[in-house]
Amino acid sequence: MHYSQAPLPFTGQKRNFLKYFQQVLKENISNQGQGWTIIDAFGGSGLLAHTAKQTLPKARVIYNDFDGYTERLAHIDDTNRLRDLIHNHLNDLNIPKNQGLTPQGKAEIEAIIHDFDGYKDVISLGSWLLFSGRQVNQLSDLFNQNWYRKIRETPYPSAVGYLDDVEIVRRNAHELLPDFVDSPRVLLVLDPPYVCTEQGSYRQDDYFGMVQFLRLMSVVRPPFVFFSSTRSEFLAYLDFVIETKQAGWERFADYLKISIHTSLNKQARYEDNLVFKF
Repeated sequence: MHYSQAPLPFTGQKRNFLKYFQQVLKENISNQGQGWTIIDAFGGSGLLAHTAKQTLPKARVIYNDFDGYTERLAHIDDTNRLRDLIHNHLNDLNIPKNQGLTPQGKAEIEAIIHDFDGYKDVISLGSWLLFSGRQVNQLSDLFNQNWYRKIRETPYPSAVGYLDDVEIVRRNAHELLPDFVDSPRVLLVLDPPYVCTEQGSYRQDDYFGMVQFLRLMSVVRPPFVFFSSTRSEFLAYLDFVIETKQAGWERFADYLKISIHTSLNKQARYEDNLVFKF
């Protein structure tokens, strides 16, 4: 089964880029990926790794699950059970969609979460109770926010087959990539957090800063597919490296890009980019 979005919520899962990602893979790698290794180095939700395996089934696909997404997938049944409890109680409270919860209503939902006897997926909970763009990593952070009825109206689908035949590892990218960069038939798929932006949606707040970015760029070489945005200065960085012929500039010269425009809300618009070179 080919998933067009990740089974559970995850910020920045790149679902709007899937058809372009598939196009780049098909146009540049033949024979269904035979003899190739594709590394999703900042795996996130695993959607890019899943898509790569579905598109090039003979390739070896490695998904770096640094954010622990597979743990969340393993508990979808619990997540759906908790969703049902909260959804039903919000109905009992007669709270319309997008409406804020009263202090009493919030206290009652908090009690449901506290008393729940299964796995508590904080990211999913945040997607049900916080407005878009607000993310938390801990229940204590969630409880300190204002809550709204943003809950999904239907249960999440099963993730059966989502990561079939995909190798799952959990390592820092700067430790993982050096094992593979010397092979010309290894495609680096890179979707790191944006440098110099808020990192709160990631498991470690200091997980990807300037030093980590520079360390990454020191080992990147073609072929690569790099996801970025005008919310970072990645393209400006590449152009600077090429224009001033910084060490290793040849690795990025003549890169190609595909751009799409994205909106977080009516005021916040930006450009997402798929940058690649084979």
